[in-house]
Amino acid sequence: MMKFSRYLLFTILAIAVFSCTKLPDGQVKVDGGIIQGVVTKDVTIYKGIPFAAPPVGDLRWKAPQPVVPWEGVKQTTEYAPAAMQPGNPVSGKSEDCLYLNVWTPAKSANEKLPVLVWIYGGGFSFGSTSDPTHDGEQLARKGVVLVSIAYRVGQLGFLAHPELSAENPENVSGNYGLLDQIAGLAWIKNNIAAFGGDPEKVTIFGESAGGISVSMLCASPLAKGLFHGAISQSGGSFGPTRPTTYPGENMKDLKQAEQEGVAYLERAGVSSIAELREIEADDLPLGMGMGGAWPIVDGYVIPDDQYLLYEAGNYNDVPVLIGYNSDEGLSFPLGRTPEEYVEGVKNRFGPHADDLLAAYPVGETSVPRSARNLMRDAAFGWHTWAWAELQSTTGQSEVYLYYFDQHPERPEDSPIFDHGTPHGVDVPYVFMNLDPNSERVSESDLAISETMGTYWTNFAKYGHPNGEGVPEWPAYSRENPVVMYLGPDAYLGDVPDEAALRVMDDYFRWRRSPEGKEWAK
Repeated sequence: MMKFSRYLLFTILAIAVFSCTKLPDGQVKVDGGIIQGVVTKDVTIYKGIPFAAPPVGDLRWKAPQPVVPWEGVKQTTEYAPAAMQPGNPVSGKSEDCLYLNVWTPAKSANEKLPVLVWIYGGGFSFGSTSDPTHDGEQLARKGVVLVSIAYRVGQLGFLAHPELSAENPENVSGNYGLLDQIAGLAWIKNNIAAFGGDPEKVTIFGESAGGISVSMLCASPLAKGLFHGAISQSGGSFGPTRPTTYPGENMKDLKQAEQEGVAYLERAGVSSIAELREIEADDLPLGMGMGGAWPIVDGYVIPDDQYLLYEAGNYNDVPVLIGYNSDEGLSFPLGRTPEEYVEGVKNRFGPHADDLLAAYPVGETSVPRSARNLMRDAAFGWHTWAWAELQSTTGQSEVYLYYFDQHPERPEDSPIFDHGTPHGVDVPYVFMNLDPNSERVSESDLAISETMGTYWTNFAKYGHPNGEGVPEWPAYSRENPVVMYLGPDAYLGDVPDEAALRVMDDYFRWRRSPEGKEWAK
């Protein structure tokens, strides 16, 4: 009995000593093993942490699988390759791409700092965490743990096909890139405490396709409980499905997407998914059109038209901070001449074209900002406004709406005098990664960047953007439809071009009617 008691005591003491053993600086134990980061004065940085198994071979076009464990200490000091895509990301590209990065200011694992999770944009066809604009060090210094997660894009991220649906337990296919994001969030929930983060205070944020992803995650039951706040920059996904897609009406249903997948196999010169999996990623045909490399309404990851889900209150009800840029239409033109613009409006909007042309008038010899705003609102503005209107009516959590309009002042005789802020310009402001030594960066730019970084990190900390040193930002409601204008100064104003937005709203309402659905076929 005495020998057994001594043995038991020794075992307990050994476990206690092992449990209290502190890993060397910059080392953290996560799912899969121990990783080593780079320790700086203010922030410890980890790059290229695997959060899932490489989606290669038989795992191509399947949901992400658990991470593969490794022996010893894994060096996580360099970005992993980005997902396969056109072009050449800074970190290179590979089909083996499911990695994330962490910037943490925490000095110990018990600090429970709020967590900001970045989801990059790129039209669901390109993008990477290694873009220098997305470096998280400056935001982390404001008291948050910053994480950026990678996901599959293009045909490797969003190919649907009847064979793929048949081999899936849920009888669906096509939303692998979104499932990657959800797997990344699950990894964060399980591991972020080791980095000093609070798994119960996670805010997702993204721009363009990243902001649209944020919107979709807010609507997905698979993401429930994985985040507690959401920031969408030039995002939202509240348009109905449509066989022929346009910016703002990008979604297809599963059947439509599967048929595009059938056509894709024909382009690849194969007759089965098994044969397609044998083709090297570099040799796969690039591009499937806007709808083919885009998430779909599959009834599983995305259960239904998101507008209808929000009308019924079926979404992840968390505080949201959402907005868009003043001249998004510069990046998504409907035509370079007035004639091309009018023709483009009539082709896309059909019976509602005349009403929209009146609301977004074109010039006699030019396509001014008033006309460009049609594409701004069709792709981003209406979706953001509809999101604010719906959640402030059917939800319990607060909504904060912004409008970003920061650009140089120009003389009236300049050919770009009426140009506002195009798509994507907001990202380096939010990350506070503007170069103060650049001749193109003004004191005003640096000031609004500081304000935006403060609002964004306050939102992660408190569930609202308010705090010391920034103007008070009230929540949006139908009774108080207030918008924070972010530009040379931050100030409150009305919904931009609200009358025109209501005309756009009439169009989207009609598109959901039996007549509108039939017209769009």
